[in-house]
Amino acid sequence: MNPWKVPLADVTLGPEEIAAVTEVLQSGWLSMGPRTQEFEERFATFLGIKHAFAVANCTAALHLAGEVVGLQTGDEVLCPALTFVATANAILYTGAQPVFVDINGPHDLNISPGDAAAKITPRTRALMVVHYAGYPCDMDSLVELAKQHNLKIIEDCAHAPGAVYQSAAGPQKAGTIGNIGCFSFFSNKNMTTGEGGMLVTNDDELAAKIKVARSHGMTTLTWDRHKGHSFSYDVIARGYNFRLDEIRAALGIVQLERLVAGNARRRELTLAYQEKLRELEQLELPFLRAPVGSTHHIFPVLLNKEINRFELMTALAQAGIQTSIHYPPVHRFTHYRHLLGENFDHRLPLTEDAAARELTLPLYPALSSTQLEIVTETIRNFLTSGRFHRI
Repeated sequence: MNPWKVPLADVTLGPEEIAAVTEVLQSGWLSMGPRTQEFEERFATFLGIKHAFAVANCTAALHLAGEVVGLQTGDEVLCPALTFVATANAILYTGAQPVFVDINGPHDLNISPGDAAAKITPRTRALMVVHYAGYPCDMDSLVELAKQHNLKIIEDCAHAPGAVYQSAAGPQKAGTIGNIGCFSFFSNKNMTTGEGGMLVTNDDELAAKIKVARSHGMTTLTWDRHKGHSFSYDVIARGYNFRLDEIRAALGIVQLERLVAGNARRRELTLAYQEKLRELEQLELPFLRAPVGSTHHIFPVLLNKEINRFELMTALAQAGIQTSIHYPPVHRFTHYRHLLGENFDHRLPLTEDAAARELTLPLYPALSSTQLEIVTETIRNFLTSGRFHRI
């Protein structure tokens, strides 16, 4: 049982998921097989893209994406620092170096195309963009930048399954715009398999490389040999054990059916939060004027500098409300400070300002109107009580 009166996130699982998992267990085939293939096909159809490959997690997806687009030692990849550390870690796995790019500002916490352009060097090979909170980045500008400098684009869509970008050419789903899109099915995501991820692409050559690299560099899978489609295999490239199992694939099939309704409910809750909080002078609401199309994975607010974030989080916790911070900026972590060295320009003023003030409020489809009211009233009472102290 969840100890929080209002948890930060919650998983929607029902009898359909239990039945799907039970069917897999009764089948006796637990590793990658027919459910995984079905999950991939359904996910590709949902996005309207040619190829989808299920993997162990989104970190593995990002790693594979970097490998198959050709990243190697000495290369540079532009990415945000306001993200989960896996984004930057995946770049390091390829031997390349992350170059951190600032955000647009408090109104839009996504990567800034202008700052990205300013940080391109002869060693820049790719952009790894993150659709923060499920709000699509300015992909028209980023795609144009990539074309000008012959860069690959990897979309980190961990927050954005089903997000729609309103491009100049018409609506496009997140993950289908760059060379490769990567998705997460971690337990707190809009759809979950506990652990799990997906790579998608319209590029046949990249798809062929992903298929091989995902499973040890082998030319056939165990399921292929089990079905008699092949009796042997070759190893034709360096590969990894990044496969997804059948239990998680079965969960994914059911969860995908819930996704559209879940995202719609998240939007309703986001609008309710905005309505109740927008008049509070002590905080800002990012993405308030963002175009329709977000998956509303999280609800971030930015506290004014005179508000002590820890004190507010403590007051919320005492009321049974769980909150979080998305994210401590990656370039300030000890490992990255040592890795990038003293000569690295660590100045990302807009990122650091947002990271110091950001607070994530509970958001998930099962959140009730009563629970949302508890959250907003607790915040309102704290901010109007004068109990906060200057940081």
